[in-house]
Amino acid sequence: MPRRQIRVTGTDGTPLRAALGALRTELGLPAGFPPAVLAEAAESARSPDLSGHEDATDLPFLTIDPPASTDLDQAMFLERRPHGFRVHYAIADVAAFVRPGGALDAEAHRRVTTLYLPDGRIPLHPEVLSEGAASLLPGETRPAALWRIDLDPEGRTVSAEVRRALVRSRAKLDHAGVQRQIDTGTAEEPLALLRDIGLLREQQEIARGGISLGVPEQEVVERDGRYDLVHRALLPADGWNAQISLLTGMAAAGIMRDSGTGILRTLPVAPDGAAARLRRSAEALHIEWPHHVPYAEVVRSLDPAQGNHAAFLQDCTTLLRGAGYSVFEHGHLPTPAVHAAVAELYTHCTAPLRRLVDRYAAELCLAATAGHEPPEWVLQALPALPEEMATGTRRAGTVERGCVDLVEAALVEGRVGEVFDGFVIDVKDGDPAVGTVHIEDPAIVARIESGTPLPLGERLRVRLTQAGPRTPKLLFAPA
Repeated sequence: MPRRQIRVTGTDGTPLRAALGALRTELGLPAGFPPAVLAEAAESARSPDLSGHEDATDLPFLTIDPPASTDLDQAMFLERRPHGFRVHYAIADVAAFVRPGGALDAEAHRRVTTLYLPDGRIPLHPEVLSEGAASLLPGETRPAALWRIDLDPEGRTVSAEVRRALVRSRAKLDHAGVQRQIDTGTAEEPLALLRDIGLLREQQEIARGGISLGVPEQEVVERDGRYDLVHRALLPADGWNAQISLLTGMAAAGIMRDSGTGILRTLPVAPDGAAARLRRSAEALHIEWPHHVPYAEVVRSLDPAQGNHAAFLQDCTTLLRGAGYSVFEHGHLPTPAVHAAVAELYTHCTAPLRRLVDRYAAELCLAATAGHEPPEWVLQALPALPEEMATGTRRAGTVERGCVDLVEAALVEGRVGEVFDGFVIDVKDGDPAVGTVHIEDPAIVARIESGTPLPLGERLRVRLTQAGPRTPKLLFAPA
């Protein structure tokens, strides 16, 4: 599911960089790993548990990640079959390196997720594993949970299984390069099939009522002593790649459902009030949303490269609130069991280097496919996982919100008193003089306070009254 991506470049030694450092201290974020964890990670990197791993190094896998990424969780090899397609999807086998109950395992349970900040990430596992021995780096033989998912000609899942295997990626690609190869017809068939399968899976998503949000990434750069905000609209290749991950998460959920034991990523249907608020936001941003048109259809019609569309897509992430993790045993599925945005049973299993729960989902699926009972260490940890993940997700949300506040404040530092063009996209229930304004340039969203009711859905000239990295909450007033 979408996470707002914010990167800062060219800001070493600036007030923003200092403010980000202060935020890490304020939130008590870890600065490094304890010596015992580093020692155990170094030892496991030298001698992972490779028992039971088949040799699948003959399959020409490739990875698709941002250019600077080195914590590579997934690699794929796509094939056309006589009656459809076959997806080989290798997921980093973190369990081959992490001993249950050890110092490394305990630290992962404390961290829960990798945290992303504009000035760098705080990893779930030490870099010797997450960016080294466990990462599916090109040219290196690595242990993996290897999925094989067969699809029919329309992209529907026919069968799915997973086993432990040794794999070797042949190439590390990025989304822009993949898009360029596919668009120019220079991609070899295993890569060209990403478009074919991705488009089919997007049609399957539409048919089942699911939706994916193409929320643009933001990059903040310093130019001539001032900050600029740059949007990177997601490419079609981003979406096609995400569909492979979604496909695997649904396949894993199905395997766990059939085995009777598992952990699902769930999301209840958004209440009517949330949809009504989004309609107000759409009106304010001049996005057409006829009453007879479903929300999912509106979202699919948007162009993230347009500022108002990008703002609305970001606003749409509010419908994802309430997502959580639910454990089930003895075949009794939780309520709700389905993830409303995916519109199907779904679980997280494709990012174990960056998310704790994925290691456990993989073990449950590996055991079920092999016809075995899950390992005892998995069963013992399952009951506590939903709350652990909830705590870690809240921490990640707090970090993200703090970073967004700092970055947006830095964009307009020194401009208090200036006037900007914006739209009033929301007003506070019970207090229409307080609301939210979407500024056109730079493209930020902030609080606005007025002495009179705000004109919801209308363009408004507004004056910046508060800003700066040391006072990160932006505040505007009508000009």
